Order: sequence, then structure tokens, then C-alpha cells
Amino acid sequence: AILVGRGTLEVDRMTLTVPGRTHQPLRCIVSRNGRFDPSHPLFAKPGGEIHLLVTGELGGTPPPNTTLHQKSLAEFLGTLVLILIGEGVVAGVVLKGTKSENAGWLTICIAWGLAVTFAIYAVGNFSGAHLNPAVTIGLAINGDFEWSMALGYILSQLGGAFVGAVLVWLHYLPHWKVTTDAGAKLAVFATGPAIRNSASNLISEIIATTILIFGLLFIGANEFTQGLKPLIVGLLITTIGLGLGGTTGFAINPARDLGPRIAHAILPIHGKGSSDWSYSWIPIAGPIIGSVLGAVLYGVIF
Repeated sequence: AILVGRGTLEVDRMTLTVPGRTHQPLRCIVSRNGRFDPSHPLFAKPGGEIHLLVTGELGGTPPPNTTLHQKSLAEFLGTLVLILIGEGVVAGVVLKGTKSENAGWLTICIAWGLAVTFAIYAVGNFSGAHLNPAVTIGLAINGDFEWSMALGYILSQLGGAFVGAVLVWLHYLPHWKVTTDAGAKLAVFATGPAIRNSASNLISEIIATTILIFGLLFIGANEFTQGLKPLIVGLLITTIGLGLGGTTGFAINPARDLGPRIAHAILPIHGKGSSDWSYSWIPIAGPIIGSVLGAVLYGVIF
């Protein structure tokens, strides 16, 4: 998530303190008589204030001049883009008659990582680009996001995921009829286990999401070249998919699974089967538990 905006930060013995976030590296340009001098060193008396143009990456903190409505709309659009690209590649791999049929798991994992990267670039400046209720919850627990905005973000993410799934259905419209495997059709929209075992499947989602939240917080605590973090986050998603996704399809995002699963249940998909609601609680509960564990453990350790 990229923050670009003017602000006033307290400077205490050359240490910047950002409300709700400490020890966060920022690129700061000091203001002197209204002019910003990138070569000017930071200086101030202990406890004083210094006016800055701040450009940093704060792991989920949106720009202060954006309204909640705009942030929620950005989350809706960002999640829509995420699902359109991510589930689009799944459709291309598993549906019959596509140019990318049988392209494989590596293609899916890489494409999901790129989908996350592009979605962050698209809306990060407006909402922080959570795109995932588990991320919103984890950042709120860690003190990086206001709880008062969490419900609006989560509902927007669910809505964006639903609409993104509808667009995937429209995009591949002729291919549903020629695909006879109802399970493959459901796999475009929602995750499912390789071996169905509720306890093991839940643990898999918890572990994968814990790593996701840990990874995002680790990334947020490090300074990268400006604009690079979305690529790093995308690589994190691809890495989780390759390393931990083989058991359940790595939902690691309740909106990514629930919104499209609802779309699967509602849409007139030719030859579709069950939406597998008996499994649907796992890609919701697992990521939420994992986000809580990841944020709490990070706070305890660091």
C-alpha cells in the first residue's frame, strides 16, 4: 500500500513517530520555507515538529484525504481486478477448448501473484489495496488500520469478488457448455481440497494465511525502492501458492472464495453441479484465524 501525502510527524531525537505505527521506514523530504529539499538532512529539537512531504509504504494505511466511500470503492475495484485476472487464469487452465488449457499449477500461481501486484498498483494509492478481509483484519489487529473502516472494506471486497467472478463467467461463456466436468467449473470460482479432511484443510488455510500476514508485515517493515513493494507482495502470493497451495488451493482470502462461490450458485452456468457449501466455511474461517494468529504473533515477537 502506497501513501503519498503531506503531513506533520513528530521528531524525537531524529526518530519519526507515525500515529498507529512505529519504527516504520519512510522517505521524507524536509520543507524549508514551503520548498521541499530532497537533500536536506532531517533535524529538529527533541519533541519538536517538522513538516514533511511523506512518500512511503505503510502496509495498509490509505491517503488521509480520501473519503471512506472512495476507499471502499477502490477496494471493490481492486478486488474485482484481482478475481477477474486470478480466476480468469484458472478458467483458462481447466475449461475445455481454451488456448491455455492444461497450462498447469505453476501458471495459476504465477498469475495469481501478478493479479495481486496489478490490483495493488491500481488502487493502492486510494485504499491501501487490502483486497482481502484477512489482510484488513490482520492490519487492524496490528494497529495499521482503523477498525471503524473494516466492515466497509470487507463488504466492498466481497462485492468486488462477486462481480469479478461474473465477468469471468461472461468472458469464458462458450467454454462452459463444452466442459463436462462440473468440478472443474466450480474450481474456476471457488477453492476445494485435494483430499477432503476438514481438520487438515482448515489447518492448511490457517498456516498459509499466517504466512501471508507475517510476510506482509515483514515487507512493510523493510524499505524498498519506491514502487517495488507490490511486486514483492505478488511474489509472496506466488510463493505461498507453490509451497502451501497444493492441499486446498490456497484461498487465504475469504472474499476470493465466498463472493465467487455465491456467483457460481446464482449464475446459469451450463452443466454446473453443487457449489459445495459444506466446504465453504473452511476458506472463510481458516484465513480469518490465520490473520489473527499472524498479526498477534508478529506483535508479540517484534
